Amino acid sequence: MDILKRIVGLCALLLALEAPALAQPVTGGDPEASPVWQQLRTQLFQERPIATGDAAQLVLEAPGRAEDAAIVPISISTRFPQREDRHVKKLYLIIDNNPSPVGGIFTFTPASGRADIETRVRIDAYTHVRAIAELNTGELLMSTRFVKASGGCSAPPGKDPAAAMATLGKMRFRVEGEVAAQKPVLAQLMISHPNNSGLVMDQLTRHFTPAHFVRRIDISYAGTPIMTAEVDFSISENPNFRFWFVPQGEGELRAEVVDTNDLRFDSTLTVKPRL
Repeated sequence: MDILKRIVGLCALLLALEAPALAQPVTGGDPEASPVWQQLRTQLFQERPIATGDAAQLVLEAPGRAEDAAIVPISISTRFPQREDRHVKKLYLIIDNNPSPVGGIFTFTPASGRADIETRVRIDAYTHVRAIAELNTGELLMSTRFVKASGGCSAPPGKDPAAAMATLGKMRFRVEGEVAAQKPVLAQLMISHPNNSGLVMDQLTRHFTPAHFVRRIDISYAGTPIMTAEVDFSISENPNFRFWFVPQGEGELRAEVVDTNDLRFDSTLTVKPRL
């Protein structure tokens, strides 16, 4: 089943759980007691064991209290290299109390070098935020943070709608630090897109702005897949991602983006590593 369709199905299932989820104590309480998480855990991972609390392998960083609920920085770090025999296949970003709690599913390969991701998200209510790493060995690791923020999914856009549409789909790559062959390199992809959640009311018309957001990103280097991201409106306006890749030699870093209106955008950057 397409992962995005699975997310839609999960969100419908979770509507009935909205009241008990929002009744969760503002101090967070037991992360395992979250009704939303209990349902998601069963749907996504069945009864498979999930290791928690091992900061030597997986770390999720997020502010305890967000300065802006519409732009909350999130960093997920795996503390081991991507090897053929043991590597992260997928990272799940889950925001329990968001209208659509599965904020992103990131697929990696050994060519990623490191299965780390940084981005910015919207948070609609005080919530547990979770990062779950699924390894090729079948292991599942989880790190959890409780974040105090509210109203991020229905917050008005920070950019004039007409100006946002004028730059729709424009992208920019940036590679940080010295680029050496066969060593992990940190890169950043910035996408100009309003990422409308569908939950924002126009104060003049009293109508909700239609949902229109980035739903899939494919990143490759020299034709080799590096990362695929299946995301939803929990990702902030103008999506921004930091990730790693390992260049074997000179090649082209490419991003292909598809949004919910089936508009497609692409961008490339030629990389010349030091041999």
